[in-house]
Amino acid sequence: MPTCVPIKDLKDTARFARLVEESPGPVTVTRNGYDAFVVMRSADYDALQQEPAKQRLLARIALAEREKAEGRVIDGPTADRRLREKYGL
Repeated sequence: MPTCVPIKDLKDTARFARLVEESPGPVTVTRNGYDAFVVMRSADYDALQQEPAKQRLLARIALAEREKAEGRVIDGPTADRRLREKYGL
């Protein structure tokens, strides 16, 4: 169940910090009965930030696997040789 507290509860910062740390999810702070903002543990926020990067990485891995299955790959030495020839290195 989501945790919701009125903004006046922020006056006791130590108690509010404990509430955020002990809450299983984000804490919604309300003002005049409406959502004002959401507070969460920094570890939860970091995990939330990393999720889109993980999804992009998994999508790229899936694409690479499809390309490999279709035979659209070359080995490292061949790729290196082609790049050197292309750029005159």
